[in-house]
Parts: sequence; C-alpha cells; structure tokens
Amino acid sequence: MPASVNTVPDPEIADHWLRRPAKSVRRGSSAETFRRWLRFYLMRHTFLWRLILAVFCTSAGAEPCLAQDPGRIIAQHVKATGGGGKLSKVHTLSLEGTLTRASDGKTGTFTLDTKSPNRYYLELLVGEQPEILAYNGKSAWQVAAGGEAATLLAQDALQMEASALLANSHLLDLRKSKIGVAYAGAVKLGVSDAEQVELTMPTGVKRELSFDGASHLLKKESGTLNGATFEISYADYRPESGIQVPHRLQLRRDPESYDIVIHRVTVNGVIGERVFDFPRKSQIQLPDLKQLFAEIDANQKAIDKLKENYTGRRAVEETQYDSSGKVSKLERREETFFYLDGEEISTLVAKDARPLSDDDQRKENDRVQKRIAKHQEEKAHKEKKEEKAKEDGEGSKDSDDPGIEVFLRACQFVNPRRERFRGQDVLVFDFEGNPEYKPKKLAERVVQQLAGVVWVDEKARDVARLEAYFVKDVRFGGGLLANLQKGTSFVFEQAFLNNEVWLPTYEEAHIGARVLLLKGFKVNEVTRYSDYHRFNIETLSTIGKPKAAENPPPDKP
Repeated sequence: MPASVNTVPDPEIADHWLRRPAKSVRRGSSAETFRRWLRFYLMRHTFLWRLILAVFCTSAGAEPCLAQDPGRIIAQHVKATGGGGKLSKVHTLSLEGTLTRASDGKTGTFTLDTKSPNRYYLELLVGEQPEILAYNGKSAWQVAAGGEAATLLAQDALQMEASALLANSHLLDLRKSKIGVAYAGAVKLGVSDAEQVELTMPTGVKRELSFDGASHLLKKESGTLNGATFEISYADYRPESGIQVPHRLQLRRDPESYDIVIHRVTVNGVIGERVFDFPRKSQIQLPDLKQLFAEIDANQKAIDKLKENYTGRRAVEETQYDSSGKVSKLERREETFFYLDGEEISTLVAKDARPLSDDDQRKENDRVQKRIAKHQEEKAHKEKKEEKAKEDGEGSKDSDDPGIEVFLRACQFVNPRRERFRGQDVLVFDFEGNPEYKPKKLAERVVQQLAGVVWVDEKARDVARLEAYFVKDVRFGGGLLANLQKGTSFVFEQAFLNNEVWLPTYEEAHIGARVLLLKGFKVNEVTRYSDYHRFNIETLSTIGKPKAAENPPPDKP
C-alpha cells in the first residue's frame, strides 16, 4: 500500500477547521471541506501554503465511466510481452544500438535507459554532439543540437514525465497510476491491422499507442515534444531475459527521423542515478540554502504587504475527467481579486465567457462582503488571543504557520545550475524528500512526499517558478478524511512587476483525490493572472470594479 501521511490531531481541532470559511471553491463541496481542514495547518501566506493551496482550489465531481475494449487490448499486450509477473520484475532496461539519420544518411549511436519508478534517458549521437532527452524523477531536461543543456518547461516537461512513467510501467496497473485508457479505433500500420488506444496521464497529457492486431505487441507510440510530432515505431521483437524487446526502432522527431538497430539489451543491469541527472559539467556550486531561503522568506513577507496595494484579474479553466481520461466537464471562470492579509479575496464576474446577471453579481458581491467580515472577525479574535497570551507570559505560538524552513528540513536539493528564464538569470535546482529526516509535524510529512524543480531569481531573492508532484499517496486522517493521490502535481509562476513586487502570473494543478471516503475525482485547473493595477484599500465596500491604475504593468505580466 502507498505510504500515508499523519492523521487528524483531535476533536477540538477537527471542530475548529470545520468552522473555517473557504474562499474560492464550490460551497458545500467535499473539496471545500478538505481545504478548510488543510488551511488550518498551512494557513496564512507562507511559502508552503502558497504551494499546497494550488492543489485544493478546485472542486470535485467527475462522473464515472465504464471500462471499454482498451482494457482487453492492454491485457493482451502484457501477455504477449511476457506476462505481468515477469514485467513487474523489470526494474531497469538498457537498449544500445546504431542509428541512421534519414535526412543525410549520417550514422551514429543510440541509447535508451529506463529505471523504475520514473527515470528516463534517451540519447542520439551523430558526430560529437549528442541530443538528449531525460527525466530524473524531479525535472525534465534536454541537450539540443547546439550543445546547451536546459530544463524543460510546461508541456515539454509533462511529455517527458509521461514517457518516463509509461516506459517504466510496462503498461501494468494503469488504473493504479491514475492513467485513463480509451479505445481510439482500428488503424493501418503499413499492411498490418492495428488497434489504437489513447492514454491520458494524470497531468492531462495524451499518448496514442498502436498494437498489432495479430501479435498484440506495441507497434507505435505517438506524442508531441517542442510543439512537434514525437513518434517511436517498434519492430523485430526478440526474447530477452524472458520478455519481448524490440530490436528495430524508427524515431521521428520532426523534422528529423532516425532508423535504429538495437545491438545490446540489458535487463535489470545497474544504472546509476547520475545517468538521469542534469549534466555535471553544467552544474554549479549550490549556495548556502539556509541563508538563501531565509532571505527569500523575509523578502516575501515584505512583498506580501506590498501586494495589498494591487488588484487584478484571473481566468480559471477547470477540466474534470472520467475514469477513461475523457473530459466530463469543462468550466471557465473570470474573477477579480485583491489581497487582504496575504489572502486572495476573489469575486466571480463571468462564467463560461458570460458575465453574471445583475442579480447573480449582487449575490456574489454580498458573499464576498461576508467573507471579508468573517476574515476581519477571525483576525481580531486571533490578535486578542495573542495579546492575552503575552499578558499571561505564554508568548506567541506559531507552530501551525510553517515557513520555507520546512523545505530545508524535509527535502534535499540536487543538480544546481544557472539558466535563463523569462529573460532573467535564475538559479535552478531539483528537490526531493530527504529519507533521513524524521518529520515531526504534518506539514513536514506532506513536504517530504514532494519532488520537483524550483527556479529562483537569485538577485531578486524570490521564487520565479516551481513545479512539484507527490511521489506517494498522502493520506489525511488515515484516509478517512482524504487521500491525495500519487502523481498529483502543481506549477506556480510569479513575476516582478512595477519594480517593487512579485505577483502570481500562472498556476496549474493536476489533482487526483478522494475526500471523506466518497467518490474520487480527477481535475486539472489552470489559472492565468493579468490586468494588475495599483490601488489603495481605504474602504472594502467596492468589490466588483477596482480603481483605475496609477502605474499599471504590461498587459501580460
């Protein structure tokens, strides 16, 4: 069973979080209930809260779908390849061979190394300069024909993550990995009949797999990379250590294609982690992380006060999926927002490209006013409680307000490098849970299950981008309250605007969860921020339309 993370503390705390208000999730939903509870632990505007918040901003409700033919097709392939028993024992696989580039006939070498659970390294070497695509379990990277190593972003990173997961899964337990499977129809591959299956990853990335109608072996895998077609065709299967392995491949990465002949196959050989890591020659000496993170934390706290001078607009696209990976619901929302004590207070102004009616807008504004009043009540209560604690000589307790130092304790940081990001010089490094650390708090246990990559503007001392995902299921209340599924991931980006403040520009969350033992759901949510304006909060009576900008940033921050 997947590892779990802590349980709910006691009835008093449970009663407390059930009374806390949610902000921008559907009222009354199980996702809202879970978020109320999580916010008790990760409240306020700490670095950790901003990261985890993205995961629980969406609502539940994907409709179930009955399995179709693809399950049979996958099962036949698994049996033809050697059977689930043998495939499940394959932990590493290495293919080495020669290649011929179709455009000019030049020859070279080919290497493909995979390692469980999600390591992937593909190298095409023609001449002296290799082209490399890799995923190390934390970040995806490439070495292009020009010779520079670079971290992949957005869809390219997700495509490489998908390649790594599928290659190591051997198509076993796809449902357990939260991969949707759908039948795509019959196709012709040359003179052979084939059946095509579409896989949808937890991140929404899709892959098409074509299986030979007679042998049931995989004949072709199709996806995209760098906005272009990326395909691998497989042929000449031969037995290797009890499983069927292709010895002829054709790799098409527009505009080039390569004919590949495999000469050496190694099953369960030793492949070191360094094979998949960012090239050492491109790495740098990691700075003092304790000092760097302390400066980032202090800088962010100062910036959080400046954020209250800004209002903006955000567009949210929420996609829900059924069990086969098909879209079951698509919702688009537009919201205006401002900051209050570090929180985004949002007002819905349009849904599915249609402005709210006057009556609905009035109700929404009333809801937000109540939210503000509730926030102010809670703030006054907290300040009164803290003041009393000081008078009683108890001091201030802040144990439930985890900061960036949690990452220093619970994670380890590797593969440091300097790159260009959005026109700025940034420090990039991967992170993963530190297995040697014994977490003492829930926040530490949650963070220890994360892996990903972070881009830090070293000069400005703030995080420009962060990508992270959960390497294991995370259970709350022993799974009775909620189960956040392995592979749930999120992306956060912010930019430095008006020469004074960092503000969010983009958020992305891919969520698989089950709440309160109810129906599970798979939701992807993308949030784009724009139209930032300065304003002064002299009164909170006007919500819908912010004041005119005094010094607005560019249209696309």
